[in-house]
Amino acid sequence: MTPYFARFVLKVSLILALTAGGTAVNAEGFLVIAHRGASGERPEHTLAAYERAIDQGADYIEPDLVVTKDLVLVARHENELSDTTDVGSREEFADRRRSKTIDGSLVSGWFAEDFTLAELRTLRAKERLPGSRPANARFDGLYAIPTFEEIIRLVRAKEAETGRTIGLYPELKHPNFLLQEAGIDSVNLLVTALRAADLDDADDAVFVQSFEIAPLRRLDQLIDVPLVQLVKASGGPADEPDMRYADMVSPSGLARIASYADALGADIRMVVSPDGAETALVADASRAGLAVHAWTLREENGFLPPALRTSDDETEHGCTDLLQDRLVQAGVAGIFVDSPAAAIARRDSGFRSCARAWLPSLPVQ
Repeated sequence: MTPYFARFVLKVSLILALTAGGTAVNAEGFLVIAHRGASGERPEHTLAAYERAIDQGADYIEPDLVVTKDLVLVARHENELSDTTDVGSREEFADRRRSKTIDGSLVSGWFAEDFTLAELRTLRAKERLPGSRPANARFDGLYAIPTFEEIIRLVRAKEAETGRTIGLYPELKHPNFLLQEAGIDSVNLLVTALRAADLDDADDAVFVQSFEIAPLRRLDQLIDVPLVQLVKASGGPADEPDMRYADMVSPSGLARIASYADALGADIRMVVSPDGAETALVADASRAGLAVHAWTLREENGFLPPALRTSDDETEHGCTDLLQDRLVQAGVAGIFVDSPAAAIARRDSGFRSCARAWLPSLPVQ
């Protein structure tokens, strides 16, 4: 079997699994991917958030991975730590404050790659969005920063407890920056970690995702797990400054992505417009042999299109069920969610909490 044909067979198998039910795929037809854990209920990227998501039935949990000074993969939303930990209040680390240009933007704060794991262990997580999720702030200070190895151990323990397969969906954060500016090869670290855990084969319940292109091309040569090219509604990949995501999701661009990746992780706005109309993205991606996973479904009004908000209170829950329904109708194979329990309940029952329909003709407010 030629390498090209072998990859073609793998792609076909993946698409069939995603749409018809396979390893770690729910028979209802789409994956519920716990975005940073149950981050609508616990501070994101903590073992508590991941475990809560697993207990709620999430098919996959999604850790964003950054790297410590001593080359340990840890889970944080960004390598800058002040939004998600108490590092800014720690006098012993005041002299670690830096300014760095990351992916073209000047960022000031404290960075994971400037701390050893032992030093990071002294920090405590906090809610990143307290204005949107004030209830989560009551957990501030309770949880440590987990390593990727600890997350894998948690998944293994919960699989033994529940008897079901629980998938991992790691994202490498700023791999090009870390390689060029800090000399840290996060791609190699992730491959080593997956191999050590025997999670590097095509039939393992693992997706690896990145907004950048070169890391995915490298991973395609090193491991057999499905790879996911992340795309946004604007901008482009940091490692290809002349390329735009809008061009990457054209039919010809999607064909190029399909040469190294197996799925597309797309901003919800690229799948369903604010008035509820479906775009051509899922159909175009399917023709290229790519499944589409949409990000991110959040319950609060502040994260929803104006037409789906139930009030002016941004912390109250809106008509997320209608957005989920529209994404399913559009044909996505997976949805990143902050509240797995709600998404799974809707998936299993088809229940709609909002009486009004969301129609493409509804004007954007």
